[in-house]
Amino acid sequence: MSERCVVRVRIEGRVQGVWYRGWTVEEATRRGLDGWVRNRRDGAVEAVFAGPKDAVEAMIAACRRGPPSARVDRVDAEPSAEAPVAGFAQHPTA
Repeated sequence: MSERCVVRVRIEGRVQGVWYRGWTVEEATRRGLDGWVRNRRDGAVEAVFAGPKDAVEAMIAACRRGPPSARVDRVDAEPSAEAPVAGFAQHPTA
């Protein structure tokens, strides 16, 4: 089993209005990750993923593709000290 890690991810491109957040909830839940996803007022999507390092890395790779109608131009990920509650949720726009 790999070590647990927490990352904050920012996804830019055509990622709002294309079901990106709903897709992220499904994908993260399927991978057993904790965390959250939300739209940003600047047009980006932001997420925190917590779980086994290999599952988090796979989720970041999936974010680079996104759902079929998205166009992902950039994905930035950085370690986070946040300790999300169990489960994966969609949060309001920030």
